Amino acid sequence: MKIYAHRGCSGTFPENTIAAFKAAARLPIHGVEFDVHMTKDGELVVIHDESINRTSNGSGFIKDMTLKEIQNYDFGIWFSNNFKGEKVPTLREVLYVFKDTHHHINIELKSDVFPYVGMEQKVLEMLKQYRLEDRVVISSFNHEMIQNVKKQAPHIETAILFMEVMVAPHEYAQIVGADALHAFFPTALRKMGKEVIASGKQLRVFTVNEETYADMLHAVGVHAIFTDYPQEMYNYLNK
Repeated sequence: MKIYAHRGCSGTFPENTIAAFKAAARLPIHGVEFDVHMTKDGELVVIHDESINRTSNGSGFIKDMTLKEIQNYDFGIWFSNNFKGEKVPTLREVLYVFKDTHHHINIELKSDVFPYVGMEQKVLEMLKQYRLEDRVVISSFNHEMIQNVKKQAPHIETAILFMEVMVAPHEYAQIVGADALHAFFPTALRKMGKEVIASGKQLRVFTVNEETYADMLHAVGVHAIFTDYPQEMYNYLNK
């Protein structure tokens, strides 16, 4: 069972920061996951929430701020004084961290609350520039966006994200054009999880920080998990 660093090493570093990603880049795990929003001036930034409120010393929605405005705020001090001065990274900066590593890169497009027109094209162009098209999976809770990505770049791996129990999700994924399914961990232990695995589609599960849950998911054949503690989970699964 493969391991992805969820928002970088987010259990021990401030999530979605360069510090968290550099820590993940040093690990012998399979991959890394992070989230992308788009600023008022069309820049792609790596942050989970629609606003900067939770993970910075500022407030406001990403969509209403320019990159320069967002970079005035501190994105490390909320986690610890040891990370004072961390800024919100751009997608370009994060891709640079992993451009020469072995890691599989999961880019989640956060366009399910606010529509970011043109986000897909910008991401795809950047992946082409960095020659990372064969090392990524693009996921989203906005399944229309996944359809758009697959139409524009059928060679790039895609995944649908979902939290709820679904009937025949592997068949739905086929309709959408998704190669993989990224599911909330309790759903993976139900009938639908077994059906996805039996269909041959990749089933990756979030967010798994407990060893007991990792054992349960491994036992049913889940392909990969996302965890905030990738080093600890790697040590446990490889002991």
